[in-house]
Formats: sequence, C-alpha cells, structure tokens
Amino acid sequence: MAKFDANSTLKRLQNRYRLVVMNDDTYEEVVTFKLSRLSVYVFLSTIFVVLTGLTVALIVFTPLKLYIPGYGDVNNTKELRELKMRTDSLEQEMRYRDQYFQSLQNVLQGNKTVKLDTTKLKIPKPEKIND
Repeated sequence: MAKFDANSTLKRLQNRYRLVVMNDDTYEEVVTFKLSRLSVYVFLSTIFVVLTGLTVALIVFTPLKLYIPGYGDVNNTKELRELKMRTDSLEQEMRYRDQYFQSLQNVLQGNKTVKLDTTKLKIPKPEKIND
C-alpha cells in the first residue's frame, strides 16, 4: 500500500505552471498566467463562496423570499392562522346546528329515539354577604 506523504502533496499543490493564451492565426501571446494548483483551488473556492453569499443576500434582502415555499410574510401567516381558527369554529357550529335540526325534526315527527340530556349540573351556592 502506498504511503501518504504530506510534503509531496503540498509540493504538488505549489508547483508553478504557465497558462498561455495565444492568437491562433499569428501565434502571438495574448495573455500569460503563472498558476499553481493551490492558487487555482483558492480562486475557485473564493468564487464559489462569493456567488453563494450573493445568492443568499439576493433571496434574503429582496421580495424573492416570498416565492420560497413555506416562507411567507408574517402578516399573511397571522391572517392565515386566524382564518383557520374561524373556519374550525364555523365547522363546529355547523355540526351543532345540524344536530339541533335533526333532533328537532325527530321531535316533530314523533320519533321516540330522542336522546335526553342527563348531564348533572353543578350549580354553585350563592355567597352570603354580611353587612
């Protein structure tokens, strides 16, 4: 098994290379760069971090964030919660109303299957006020 040598890896990253851009017709050198693998890696990493930061800033500080699913305006979220509570209470009231009308219809038709409310009420005794 090959032994890992940190010095040779570091030297390979620091070896210098020349990148030459030439005009194909005249063979004239247009641009020359002296690069190493490490400098290319650092340059590409920096570009990646900057582009990621710009993308995040664009989303966070502009109205584009409203297009992200699950991320909405605070006021809209509050209104949605209130509307949901109202809808739930209206559904409960509709069930009570339907039950009441069904019971009323049974009574008017003379059905004997009317359920009586046998719930015991606990009525508190009135307090005595001493003058």
